[in-house]
Amino acid sequence: MHRPSPSPRRRRNRPTRLTIRLLTLVALVLGAALTGPAPAARAAVPVTRVADFGSNPGQLNMYVYRPASLPAHPPVVVALHGCTQSAQVYADNSGLPRLADRDGFVLVLAETTSSNNIQKCFNWFQATDNRRGQGEALSVRQMVSHAVSAYGADPGRVYVTGLSAGGAMTSVMLATYPDVFAAGAVVAGLPYDCTRDNSPYTCMNPGVDLAPSAWAQRVRDAYPSYDGPWPRTAIWYGQQDTTVVPLNAAELRDQWTALQGLPQTPARTSVIGPDSTRHDEYLAADGAVAVEVDAVPGIGHGTPVEPGSGDRQCGATDAPYFLGSICSSYWIARFFGLEGSSSGGGSLPAPTGLATTAVTGTGVGLRWDAVSGAADYAVFRDGGPVGTTSGTSYTDTGLTAGTTHTYAVAARDDAGTAGPRSGTITVTTTGGGTAACWTGSNYAHVQAGRAVTGGGYTYAKGTNQNMGLYNTFVTHTLKESPAGTYTIADGGCP
Repeated sequence: MHRPSPSPRRRRNRPTRLTIRLLTLVALVLGAALTGPAPAARAAVPVTRVADFGSNPGQLNMYVYRPASLPAHPPVVVALHGCTQSAQVYADNSGLPRLADRDGFVLVLAETTSSNNIQKCFNWFQATDNRRGQGEALSVRQMVSHAVSAYGADPGRVYVTGLSAGGAMTSVMLATYPDVFAAGAVVAGLPYDCTRDNSPYTCMNPGVDLAPSAWAQRVRDAYPSYDGPWPRTAIWYGQQDTTVVPLNAAELRDQWTALQGLPQTPARTSVIGPDSTRHDEYLAADGAVAVEVDAVPGIGHGTPVEPGSGDRQCGATDAPYFLGSICSSYWIARFFGLEGSSSGGGSLPAPTGLATTAVTGTGVGLRWDAVSGAADYAVFRDGGPVGTTSGTSYTDTGLTAGTTHTYAVAARDDAGTAGPRSGTITVTTTGGGTAACWTGSNYAHVQAGRAVTGGGYTYAKGTNQNMGLYNTFVTHTLKESPAGTYTIADGGCP
C-alpha cells in the first residue's frame, strides 16, 4: 500500500514539502520493488464507465461489470482497488467478473486517480474522505444507490471488498454505512479510524494495538445514531506481509468481533485451499459466521488468486499485488452468501411463495412452496446463510425487537448444491420502541410492505399519501397507526 500526499483539492490538509518528498520517495521505492516485468497482453474484462451517479464529492470514477444474465433483484458487490492500480486492472486480475457471471451479481468497481492521490490510493486516512456523508465514502455510497436503481438490485444484498488502501477503504465503508452493506471483506487492510491519533505509516507497520472495545467504539463513533445489525466481516492477509503487517488483521478481528459482542477466540478453525490457508470463524448466537479471518501462508502484500478453470480457481497474476496462492474472491463470494445466488451449479429451481407465518419481537416465522427434488433448503438472512431445514418452513430466533431483516431461501439437492434463491421479503420484528416508526428509501418501504407503487410513484399503505418516485434516493419516515396504516412522519415520530 502506498500513501502519498492528498490531492490539491484538499489544500487545507496539505502536508509540508518535506512530508510530500518523504511520502513520494517511499511510495516510489515500494512501487519499484513490487513491480515486475510487463505481462503478456490478454483480453481485458469489458467494464462500462458510469459518468453520472451523483454529486460525487470524492471525485471518483465508477465502472460496472454487468453479467449477460442476471436474476431479478441481483446482489451488488463493490470492489476497491489497491494503490497504483485501476478499476480495469482489478477487474482483469481479481477473478470477480467470473464469479459475477456464475453467481449473478452486479460488480461495481470504484476507481480513484492520481488527481486525488499521487499513487492512486483511496484516501482512507483522511477525515475528509473517511466520514459518513462526505468525500470518497459518500461517492462510493452514491455508486451503490445508482446500481440499485439502474439494475433493480436488492438493497439488502450489497457487499464491499478491496485490497490494501482499497481494503482500508472497505473498513471505512462498513463503519460509515453499516445500513448499506450486509457484509464486507478486507484484504490486506486496516481497522477503521486507526489514523485518528496515529500516522498512516505507523498504522501499516508496526501497527497499532488497542483494546477490542476501543476499536469497536471508533466504528460506533462513525454513525452514532445507528442501532441496526453490524455487517458481517471477512479479513484476509498474507502471513509474510511487511507492508500492512499481520497485526492489523488481529486488530480488525478485535474491532468487528467486539462490535458483534463476540470473543476474540474462534469458534471453529479449519484449513482451506491448495496452500493450507488457516480459516477461523467467529459465530453469532444463531450459528451464522459473523466474522472470519483467513491467514494465507507464503505470501506478502496483495490479493490471493489461483489462476485456473476449476470451480474454486480464479484470477490472474498479470499485475503487481495479485499473488498466486488461493482464490480469495471465491471464498469471499461464498462468505457473502453469493455462491449459488444465480444458478449455483444446481438444477433445482428457486422456491416461490416465500411469506411470513409469524413475527414477534425476537423471531420471524417463514414458509414457502415445496420444490420437487429438494433434499433440504438453505435460509438466508440479510444476505448471509442463517440455517437449513428439510421442510418448507423455518423460524429464525434470537433477533432484536424493532429490527428489519431481509430473507430468501434456496433449494438444495442431495449433494448439498444450492439452486437459485427465491425472491426476498423484508420483515421488521415487533417492539423496540414506543412507536412503530421506520426510516428508509421508498424502495425499502415498498419491499417491507409499508407502501405500494403506481405509475412510478410510491404511496403510503393505508393513507395513500404520495411519497414521491419509487427509487432508493427518496427517503421518508413512516409511522404505523393503527396497525397496517402508514403516515409520513418526516418531522418527527413519537
